Amino acid sequence: MDEKNSIRGNPAHSRGIVYLVGGGPGDPGLLTIRGLECLQKADVVVHDRLANEELLSYAPQAELIDVGKYPRHHPIPQPEINNILIQKASEGRIVVRLKGGDPFIFGRGGEEAQALTEAGIPFEIVPGVTSAIAVPAYAGIPVTQRGVASSVAFITGHCAGSNPLDLNWKALAEGIDTLVFMMGVCSLPIIVSSLIEAGRSADTPIALIEKGTLPDQKVVTGTLSNIMERASEIQPPTIIVVGEVVNLNATLKWFEPQSQLSVR
Repeated sequence: MDEKNSIRGNPAHSRGIVYLVGGGPGDPGLLTIRGLECLQKADVVVHDRLANEELLSYAPQAELIDVGKYPRHHPIPQPEINNILIQKASEGRIVVRLKGGDPFIFGRGGEEAQALTEAGIPFEIVPGVTSAIAVPAYAGIPVTQRGVASSVAFITGHCAGSNPLDLNWKALAEGIDTLVFMMGVCSLPIIVSSLIEAGRSADTPIALIEKGTLPDQKVVTGTLSNIMERASEIQPPTIIVVGEVVNLNATLKWFEPQSQLSVR
């Protein structure tokens, strides 16, 4: 079997293959072994903004295509990204679609897999370490903890286009112990006010973690009642954690980045 055009467990495909690879939360050391293997044999790497650029050094032989999106600015629309993947694989090339975090957690990996399926392009999903759990961990915040939190929800912090953040706030406020909002720093006023209006106590602990797992990680903690004034300088990319587990940051924080901002 030709390794260049093979998918694990399946015969060779003359039309190439796409590996949807999760690059992890930022720290390049958190890339999986399988992800590394895919990068090392890639002919093309189609990469996102949140995938650490250091990971590209594992694919010096590959054509690099930057399709990164920025808040409220998507220079390459998703349908065009899908077409790039299909076109490159149709040329018989090994394509790595490198994403930050995990492809299937707010990474549009499912949409890309659907497009590949419709085009008859073989693919493999390579899960990554999601920032939803890794970033809080680097801030000393376990998203679950016996006696403190037995449930956790991962929630998008923004909706496509200019659509409002339409969530079941009552269910989130009353039914889940730990809430992890991804891509939500610009929606922080809505998140805070909506949770309080839906019944979450204004004294509920909350943490904002900017550039988690990286040397310039910043952490701001507070409560729903005061986090707006404390986190005024926090910028994307940021993970927001709401719940009693945030209090564990005071004793469990272990990662000491070069510039740590801690507000209490």
